[in-house]
Amino acid sequence: MAEVLYDSPYEVHDPRFAKLINPGAKLERLATGFRWAEGPAYFPAQRRLIWSDIPNNRMMSWNEVDGSVAEFRNPSDNCNGHTIDRQGRLVSCSHLRRAVIRTEHDGSTTVIADSYQGGRLNSPNDVVEHSDGSIWFTDPSYGIDTDYEGARSDREQNGCHVYRVDAATGEVSRVADDFERPNGLAFSIDEKKLYIADSGRTHGEDLPHHIRVFDVVEGKTLKGGEVFAVCEPGFFDGFRLDEQGNIWTSAGDGVQCFAPDGTLIGKIKLPEGCANVCFGMLRNDRLFMTATTSVYAIYLLVRGHRTF
Repeated sequence: MAEVLYDSPYEVHDPRFAKLINPGAKLERLATGFRWAEGPAYFPAQRRLIWSDIPNNRMMSWNEVDGSVAEFRNPSDNCNGHTIDRQGRLVSCSHLRRAVIRTEHDGSTTVIADSYQGGRLNSPNDVVEHSDGSIWFTDPSYGIDTDYEGARSDREQNGCHVYRVDAATGEVSRVADDFERPNGLAFSIDEKKLYIADSGRTHGEDLPHHIRVFDVVEGKTLKGGEVFAVCEPGFFDGFRLDEQGNIWTSAGDGVQCFAPDGTLIGKIKLPEGCANVCFGMLRNDRLFMTATTSVYAIYLLVRGHRTF
């Protein structure tokens, strides 16, 4: 059963945030005992939340119906971020396989991308789908830097970049090449913009810890890339948008919420640093948060933006 932690985990920085939160909702811990919980994704048809426990090389599952927690996949090839595509299939970023992989409805897996211009990818981290079916993903080097989250290996790419996989041809193209460690990413509601986190601070205090925003050109390329928001404390990792276009993002002190104009409007304080979030449940109004050793959840007064 879920463990109720405390009644009011909120910090309201702007009146707009007060309209998004439910003072009567409790912060709950659904599961604990993980090394690095990451990449939550909610399956509406299965009424199930899945997430990665990367160093333990497994994926976990929480059953909405009875609250039970079980292993979903073991070994998981050190999977990190996930998304559910518009056909209800799980798309995953595997550190160990250095690939983006799709789980088909029959349980088989398909490699979407594992190389670019003849060289293996570093270790895909997070992934989203565009409405045209193309897959966009970030490729930092966390899974090959050490053996903790994958397997220590040499880079075969000239840096840490962002890629797009064409739905019709499977062609992999590089869409951004000026990041230290590209991480979480999400499209705006109208898909005219793509937000991408740079978590470079993990490799130095003077390196980026912000989200950048790009213009999406004809659904295929990016331009711009100005800084949208800077993280304090820590660094941004994964994030999602709600139906109003607000960004709910992981941070060192929990979850931070930014309005579409880049204003920090509020926070959900957690007992440990957060890695990623997603929305789920019947009305898509519950925020699930993977935060280091545990998974937390809270009901909001705003629904998450559905992409399928």
